[in-house]
Amino acid sequence: MNQRVAILPCRMRAVRIACLLAGLLGTAPAWAKTPVTPLQLPGATVVTAEKVRELTSQGAVLVDARVGHEYASEHIRGAVSIPYKEHSAKHVNYDASKDSFDLSRLPKDRKAAVIFYCNAGECWKSYKASRAALKAGYSRVYWLRGGIPEWKEKGLPVE
Repeated sequence: MNQRVAILPCRMRAVRIACLLAGLLGTAPAWAKTPVTPLQLPGATVVTAEKVRELTSQGAVLVDARVGHEYASEHIRGAVSIPYKEHSAKHVNYDASKDSFDLSRLPKDRKAAVIFYCNAGECWKSYKASRAALKAGYSRVYWLRGGIPEWKEKGLPVE
């Protein structure tokens, strides 16, 4: 039992060292990586919170792709809830057939400006919803990659 106690701190120290080195080298071992959304999405325009304000003032539809309880907890003022129900991997090569997203709730006009957001970074729902809209033929797709955290950081209103 004492041997386990002595070995455990060494293992933990090794993990900390590996993570520190990974941070310094700009890479991490596969087991330490957190899936973060890409910086770009071909076909969509990545926008800032300020740009979202401008677009919504011009009539763009703002879609919160998070699940219902997240939307109910707080959302960007004026956003509609269209949850992206995610069961696929958090990866650019995900299998969309495992997921569900109600495209019928988007504007009928596929040339309408539509903005998607979620919780940013590790939240893939808005990325995947944006891709679904692009695949369905929407031509003015915007992605607030920074999501609600960026919005709140800028001091913009939530409900």
